[in-house]
Amino acid sequence: MKCKIGKIIDDKGYKKKWVAAQMDITPNQLSNWISGRSYPPMDKAFKLAKFLNCKVDDLYDEGEEEKKDSE
Repeated sequence: MKCKIGKIIDDKGYKKKWVAAQMDITPNQLSNWISGRSYPPMDKAFKLAKFLNCKVDDLYDEGEEEKKDSE
């Protein structure tokens, strides 16, 4: 899966450090989510989506392999 969290944050004009503070997580945690080194737990994913005014589905994009497998 391709993470779109960083792009959504940038598109909204927010600073990642500020978003991390609002989410009550460390900037390093947010960076790990954005880079794909880790994924947010479901409760944090829903909180982040609500904060960014989007759906949880919008935070990630299926990679090409997943799309081909589902066709």
